[in-house]
Amino acid sequence: MILFVCTGNTCRSVMAEELLRRDWQLRGGNPKLEITSAGLAANPGERASRHVKALLAEKGIDTTAHSATPLDAALVKSAGLILVMTSNHRESLLARFPEAASKTFLLKEFAGIVGNNPDITDPYGASLGKYRRIMEEIHDCISKFIVNLKGECFDEGGVGQ
Repeated sequence: MILFVCTGNTCRSVMAEELLRRDWQLRGGNPKLEITSAGLAANPGERASRHVKALLAEKGIDTTAHSATPLDAALVKSAGLILVMTSNHRESLLARFPEAASKTFLLKEFAGIVGNNPDITDPYGASLGKYRRIMEEIHDCISKFIVNLKGECFDEGGVGQ
């Protein structure tokens, strides 16, 4: 299982989950690979933000069924790979689940994107344009690492199956 984590599980992690799921299917990836998301401070049942819904709908992705999921021990244990949006997310996650250190990475870090800012900024409450820029940044990361996952996940095991 690949698990994306952000704060509320209504913006960044939702975009990452849905974009990877769509791209994975389009590339013919192993259908057994589970892709999901959660939030460190998620309110259970909260829906994806309206801008996330609109932007993903432009890409043919329906998020009406999305319901925010709080990060818990079962998700962390089940995940073979945990991708967080910020350094603070990683610190918070590892403070609660230190056993996840070897499988927890910043999204940009995992994608091999090095720069001054290793974080994916939270667009919560910002303009549609800001959300679009963040979605493009997330999609760029996914495009860079999906190639490496493809070979790894075609076998029976997949990532953390």
